[in-house]
Order: sequence, then structure tokens, then C-alpha cells
Amino acid sequence: MANILIKASSLKDKEAITTPDIGTTSIILAVLNPVFIGGLASFGLALLAYRYVLGQGLKLSLAYPVFTSVGFIIVLVASSFIFREKLTLLQWFGIAFILGGVWMTASQMFTVNN
Repeated sequence: MANILIKASSLKDKEAITTPDIGTTSIILAVLNPVFIGGLASFGLALLAYRYVLGQGLKLSLAYPVFTSVGFIIVLVASSFIFREKLTLLQWFGIAFILGGVWMTASQMFTVNN
């Protein structure tokens, strides 16, 4: 969600920031954009949730690759719906392979071995 919000805020502010004369006002308006702030807040909440589940016994060696992979898929699919970005057949195959890898590793995510 955070990546989607950051992208949405950048599209809204694109004209203000890409002018040759980037003034302090343009930068401040971009940073104070509510959608951008929502994206930053989403990153922060995701970090806190990630820290929490790691503290509950989730193995880091599995959690990081699984969460990253799932996040990758969410951003790909959401971008195709929200921003009308076209996904190629090769990307869909990639998503299928990632899902297969997540499925194969997720069964062992909560096994705690110190």
C-alpha cells in the first residue's frame, strides 16, 4: 500500500516538481501532500507489524524473502489495476513462480530454531 500511495502522490505533484526551477515551495508542497504522508505512514506501520511478527517467533531467514515476494506481487497487481500498467505474460509467469516459492517456504515460517 505504501508504494502505491507514494506513486500516486508523485503523479499528483509531477508538474510542480519537474519544472526547471524547483523552488522550496514546490518541495514543501510535495512533502506535505496527504497522499505522500499516508505512504510514509504505511511504511512505518508495515515496519512495526514486521517487527511484531518477528518477535512472535517468525524466522527472519524465511520472513524477509516471503514478505518481500508477497509485497512485490501486491505492487505489480495493484499497479496494473490502479495505474493501468500493463503486465506481460512473462510477468504473470514470474508471479506464479513467486507464489510457488512462497507456498513452499511458508509452511516452515513459524518453526523456531534458535
